Amino acid sequence: MVKIAVILSSTRSGRAGEAVAHWVLAQATARGDADYELIDLADYALPEIDEAIPPAVGRYTEEHTKVWAGVVARFDGYVIVTPEYNHSFPGKLKNALDRVWAQWNDKVVGFVSYGVDGGIRAVEALRPVSASLRMADVGPAVALSSREDWSGFGGPFTPRAHQEQSLAGTLDAVVAWTNALHAMRTKVTIVA
Repeated sequence: MVKIAVILSSTRSGRAGEAVAHWVLAQATARGDADYELIDLADYALPEIDEAIPPAVGRYTEEHTKVWAGVVARFDGYVIVTPEYNHSFPGKLKNALDRVWAQWNDKVVGFVSYGVDGGIRAVEALRPVSASLRMADVGPAVALSSREDWSGFGGPFTPRAHQEQSLAGTLDAVVAWTNALHAMRTKVTIVA
């Protein structure tokens, strides 16, 4: 069974993303079509990139980078849960994506975003970054509105009923593409 990480990218205090990531994980796990695991960027001390050699070379020297490379390498695909900050995604996520390279290659990524306008600009900013990392991003995405998917702005997370269908479509695409690319990756040696 393929392994898919649900990446919680917000690390800010009082973050709304924690409830979203747990909702995604619960919905995903209930499907039984992959092995899903939550990866919280707040659990990893990743300073600004401090590797002397570009990540594409694959010679990591810092212990925190080696640990992160091992985490990323364990998975066949990813679902990134991200807020929208100033028409983009969090810097902590950019740092995590940029820190390693080969471990992301030829894998699938789907997006669950949230914000006042559903976080759609964060996803649009993530798509070219994903492509540069040689990741296949799926078209279906979930866009959660701060106004409509929470009970009052900043209140409890209460996703509207259609969001479960949106998430199911995103997960369907992530799993299908992950299974398709899994065969390709087994023919290519990825240096960890």
